[in-house]
Amino acid sequence: MLERKQLKNRAQVTFVLPEDTPDGPVSVVGDFNHWNPAAHPLEPRGDGTRAATVMLPRHSMHSFRYLAAGDYWFNDDAADSHVGDNSRLHT
Repeated sequence: MLERKQLKNRAQVTFVLPEDTPDGPVSVVGDFNHWNPAAHPLEPRGDGTRAATVMLPRHSMHSFRYLAAGDYWFNDDAADSHVGDNSRLHT
């Protein structure tokens, strides 16, 4: 799931997953963090989910995926679109 907040010149995007699906650590990786799994690990929130927030330029498009333990890559069903192996986000 994606949560978005439009700011003056930026878009705040929060990537949200259930706390235990999939099990173990998960990171959001994409062109906005040079596909670096250490850049945006999802952290637990009080509502039973885990999330990572990034600031992106408004009116831009980005590719991303999630990377879980065991080298398990997966997409976000709630993404704006999908191209090839990647989810796409339009700010």
